[in-house]
Amino acid sequence: MEEPLKNNISGTFKRGATVGTVALGAMALLLTGCGQAPAPAGGGGSTSGNAAAANYLGCIVSDAGGFDDQSFNQSSYEGMKKTVTDVGIKMKEAQSSTKSDYEPNLNQMANAGCNLTFTVGFLLADATKKVAAANTDLHFAIIDDNSIKAPNVKPVVYDTAQAAFMAGYTAASVSKTGKVGTFGGINIPTVTIFMDGFAEGVAYYNKQQSKDVKVLGWNVDTQQGLFANTFDIIQEGTKATNNLIGDGADVVMPVAGPLGKGAGDAILAANKDGKDVKLVWVDSDGYLTAPTYKSILLTSVVKTMGEAVETIVKDDLAGKFDPAPYIGTLDNGGVALAPFHDLDSAVSADTKSQLDTIKKGIIDGSIKVPSKSSPK
Repeated sequence: MEEPLKNNISGTFKRGATVGTVALGAMALLLTGCGQAPAPAGGGGSTSGNAAAANYLGCIVSDAGGFDDQSFNQSSYEGMKKTVTDVGIKMKEAQSSTKSDYEPNLNQMANAGCNLTFTVGFLLADATKKVAAANTDLHFAIIDDNSIKAPNVKPVVYDTAQAAFMAGYTAASVSKTGKVGTFGGINIPTVTIFMDGFAEGVAYYNKQQSKDVKVLGWNVDTQQGLFANTFDIIQEGTKATNNLIGDGADVVMPVAGPLGKGAGDAILAANKDGKDVKLVWVDSDGYLTAPTYKSILLTSVVKTMGEAVETIVKDDLAGKFDPAPYIGTLDNGGVALAPFHDLDSAVSADTKSQLDTIKKGIIDGSIKVPSKSSPK
């Protein structure tokens, strides 16, 4: 393995250079790779008597992280399952193990006649574009990508910088070392938008409170920082987190999908050795999706993907599908700062009040959260 590089970007960090893929365990009844699809899940929800819903087939294809990634794949999948219950549709799912599964899995969904197929993650963009172009009578929605311009493809994107700003402010407020850190899986917009917001939230805290909390692992100006260069190798998340902790960070926000588990494991181990480090989860409320880390979880930067899935399905059923991007914001509830749960007492009443004010300011535009990666 190539030796990690060492640079100074808002502090010292190491950049992992290993890229690889591990197949995550498939959940029961999921389609692994491009094998035979499972039978559709029958609808039985509040509108199950609606003939249109009963005959509607909603489908979902994961990226290589799988539907049990404790992150955006899982949140989207659970949103689809909830839609089955609430709306009364039928459902098929295909779990990808590697990128070579994307196009075959999408073709299986198209061949099954899926009215609407959700593809989870920017990594499926090429396959989604190709399969959608070959099946113009079917609808697709791609989560975390806004690159496809087609009448039958709806992008679903999130201005996560807004909620990450609040997480950065919170992290700075609880830091005892005066250093907080973040790292990404790969340097791409859907990752760096979190890192931008987090760093800007810390900067806002410093300005408002006359403090000097440092951000390790990301520089907003240069758009460079600490990256594992993978979304698959959990140990790279552990390595990156240990680097940040070694440099003094006592709050860490991983933006790397399944590598968040590696970050959580590193923090649990460090705290056993006398450290007091806290974790900020992303995409889903980690308290619910990654309960192993409840004791160290400060908060989460949440994309409410399940709600978006259900809304888009309902619109499609009503004949209102359109290719205009769905953009999740604090204002429409598409992004949010999760509760502090077990660490609620670590966040002062003053900070909580300030966060309420900050949220209102971001929504009304009086507080700006600029990010080069924000969806337009």
